[in-house]
Amino acid sequence: MRRILTTLAAAATAALVAVAPHTGASSGAGRDAAPVSHRAEPAAAAAVAHTVTLVNHTGRTVWVGSTVNADGSRQLTGLPVLQPGQSATLTVPETSDPGHWRGTFFARMGCSGTPGSTFHCQVGDCGRYADHCETGEQPVSLAEFNFDTADGPAPWYDVSYVNAFSVPITITPINAGPGGGGCATMGCSDNLLPLCPAGDLTRWPDGTPMLCTNPDRDAKTSYSGMIASHCPRAYGWSRQDQEPGNQVMQQCSSCSGFTVEFHAGA
Repeated sequence: MRRILTTLAAAATAALVAVAPHTGASSGAGRDAAPVSHRAEPAAAAAVAHTVTLVNHTGRTVWVGSTVNADGSRQLTGLPVLQPGQSATLTVPETSDPGHWRGTFFARMGCSGTPGSTFHCQVGDCGRYADHCETGEQPVSLAEFNFDTADGPAPWYDVSYVNAFSVPITITPINAGPGGGGCATMGCSDNLLPLCPAGDLTRWPDGTPMLCTNPDRDAKTSYSGMIASHCPRAYGWSRQDQEPGNQVMQQCSSCSGFTVEFHAGA
């Protein structure tokens, strides 16, 4: 849901810190260039570099993918491959020039081939490399972020199923202090593939559900209705943030980072 993360315009590199089995508890509760635009707010008192911990609960191998807004944000490299139960933590250096990073994380699955040559993923494919993306991702579930040191309420974050639902995603702030704009867990841990409208569903070669694709990301459909009914804290279509009472976008200016969990789905 690139329209959603429209204030996520950035330049950043992420330093991979660790890959280890995840021991924390699982949380439950766009795709344009990044989260929705937000009105100007006072600048943050002190800029800090946040971390993002990526956790694989899918039961499959995950090649972490990441894309960025077309706003100067630099594509991340050195992204991890996570076996089931593993996690990895990276640092988003939003305090370095140009002072922001806006982009997405997602689970690439069913990958094979030689990196740089024949490497390809059946879900979330984004090019020939195992540790970074060279193209925009194919339709897939997204964790979207806006880290901007000039925006006092930032970071902003959301879970986007606007283009497709592949795996459930939750985003949970780490070390959230009082206030901070809400700091709620976004997304959901429930697998929605069994609820996918039949015409929107594709399957793995063995016949199990693989991907539920939105037939029209810019309009309400039976697909977006399914998302809204079962996962109200995730985007189901591109303009859902404009609906009265929606719960799809969150901020947390008081946290040290976020945990992104990829749950069992595709």
